[in-house]
Amino acid sequence: MFVPQVPVNTSLFLIKYDGFDCVYGLELHKDERVQGLEVLPDRLAKPRASDGSLADTMIGRAVEHMFETEEGPKEEWRGMVLARAPIITTWFYITYEKDPVLYMYQLLEDYKEGDLRIMPDSNDSAPSEREPGEVEESLVGKQVEYAREDGGKRTGMVIHQVEAKPSVYFIKFDDDFLIYVYDLLKTS
Repeated sequence: MFVPQVPVNTSLFLIKYDGFDCVYGLELHKDERVQGLEVLPDRLAKPRASDGSLADTMIGRAVEHMFETEEGPKEEWRGMVLARAPIITTWFYITYEKDPVLYMYQLLEDYKEGDLRIMPDSNDSAPSEREPGEVEESLVGKQVEYAREDGGKRTGMVIHQVEAKPSVYFIKFDDDFLIYVYDLLKTS
């Protein structure tokens, strides 16, 4: 399953493979491991009109998402719904406190089955007050460096800003295929 090109790096595509929940970032035209690429015809579900308001309500909100474990009982993961996936509008981008990786799920189905609960708004998650006319500079396209606990460093690029939460960004590190999600709120 494809998700479109990343505008800040047009050779980078966000891809979700069938059977895998996380989103990968691959440079399809540069990666020599990508061979025999075939674009399949659309077989995507179209969203129902009644789902629109629920989808809008979920975006940018904290949620509790229930997953069945291999042992059988369900495990709760707290996360944030980031956006609807482009083109595949029945799928949503989401990330979790336990694992800051970008995932894609059909969250409307999980909500209807009782496996997704939207958390009430809290004042703690409200955006910071800004002066009228103040514009926050986007970090999209900027190079970043991340210091690991072991003293090593990772470099990468900010590839997307989450519209519903402007301090939240997608980052693609040079040494990894996964897309990471971090809140890069400025603390001055």
